[in-house]
Amino acid sequence: MNVLELNNVKKYYKDVKALDGISFQVNENELFGLLGVNGAGKTTIVKLSTGLIDYDSGSISVCGFDVKKELDKVSQVVNLSPQETSVALNLTVLENLNFFKDVYGVKDENIVDELINSFHLEEFKNKKAKTLSGGYQRRLSIAIGLISSPKLLFLDEPTLGLDVIARRELWNIINNLKSKLTIILTSHYLEEIEALCDRVAIMKSGKLLAIGTVSEIKKIANKDSFEDAFIEISGGLYEN
Repeated sequence: MNVLELNNVKKYYKDVKALDGISFQVNENELFGLLGVNGAGKTTIVKLSTGLIDYDSGSISVCGFDVKKELDKVSQVVNLSPQETSVALNLTVLENLNFFKDVYGVKDENIVDELINSFHLEEFKNKKAKTLSGGYQRRLSIAIGLISSPKLLFLDEPTLGLDVIARRELWNIINNLKSKLTIILTSHYLEEIEALCDRVAIMKSGKLLAIGTVSEIKKIANKDSFEDAFIEISGGLYEN
């Protein structure tokens, strides 16, 4: 089943084409990467697919639900961990998770403890979020995104601004989530996309330039390294 499907989606901001006829599908339990320089359209796709903003033409469906016509159903199966952490800084880790559990109307009484354990937040659960390091705030933010048990989770630049150790620790957590749900990851870090993603879409200026596994992307560009392949493709020589 296609968990996410975009068909010829266009989005304009006045005279700027944020998305210029984007089409692709994401499979169930896939970790799919969106890669591109600033202004490529990655975050626009995230916002459109979660119903935060509207698109001008085309169609988007999540788990078979039309985003425009069935947003209430889409909201039940999708969640987002944004670039800016969504935590309440003056609440503790435990209070944050319980607050969002109530917001989403989650009935599972074990979900909070399970997320605290999964994200290794046990020793911090009674500490205010503002006292946590950036890496642990990101862990909490992703845990909040999972509180509703979504079928599709968007991770928008999850390791932005983290040091290399915190980034690798978060990679391990994301890897452990792979088999449990579908994840769409936006990132500027080539090594992150290469390490985590089953497939990747390379975008530039609202267009889809290439899509496939890392190996397929390297083959398309006739390059041995993913970095060289990305530079070659994002130079505009290839278009899907």
